[in-house]
Amino acid sequence: MTITHLITAIRNLCDSDSTSMPMAAITDAEVIWLNESCKRVAAWIINADGTAQFDDTNYTDFPIGTYTMVASQGKYSFNDKVLQLINVQVKDVNGDWVLIQPIDQSEYDGVLEQDFETDGMPVYYDRLSDDTIKLYPAPSATYATLTSGLRLYFKRTASVFTAAEITAGTKEPGFAINHEILAYMTSIPYCLKYHKDRVALYQARIGDLDPDNPTGMKAEIINHYSRREKDKRKQMTLKQTPFR
Repeated sequence: MTITHLITAIRNLCDSDSTSMPMAAITDAEVIWLNESCKRVAAWIINADGTAQFDDTNYTDFPIGTYTMVASQGKYSFNDKVLQLINVQVKDVNGDWVLIQPIDQSEYDGVLEQDFETDGMPVYYDRLSDDTIKLYPAPSATYATLTSGLRLYFKRTASVFTAAEITAGTKEPGFAINHEILAYMTSIPYCLKYHKDRVALYQARIGDLDPDNPTGMKAEIINHYSRREKDKRKQMTLKQTPFR
């Protein structure tokens, strides 16, 4: 479904038209609910996608970020679209990418700042917030390549709709099935004001009444993305146990 189709569906679900819900209202207010719905669906998929990782098809680049490090600087911030870090790599002085390990200071038996007082080749990273990591130890040009020497592989949220894209009307949601779920999710805030009797019906159609037991379109989306690895051959292996 294109955004034009979604807008038509939203108006039908809300029993409205271009007069009661003009394009200006959609691009000003409804786009907020539409984009929040896109982000929620992306979060469901990312939590269910297994090894066949999801990325919104509207992006024109890969979910990889490359950053220049600064000598003795441990903290680095990145794009707020990042939902999950898959791995972090640092380039050594030989030009080889080295995978560094995640660590949580609250679980670390020691004080990281004291244990890594001397700059060098980073071996750990701690995710301090949604958009910031800290490297341990801080990088040194003696051991690490600073220029474009930090690389992040990540999962990101949906490519949301801009007001211009809504007006153009051709962009489609970046996931594979059940695009109409966005129309139902976007319609609920409007119906809470004007058609409260429809809300429970739309929530049931979405299937989000019980987060632990999704049904309806939500369950279909989750099942689709959790079972995409059909090209990956499943093999049963035996665990060897030594006997003396």
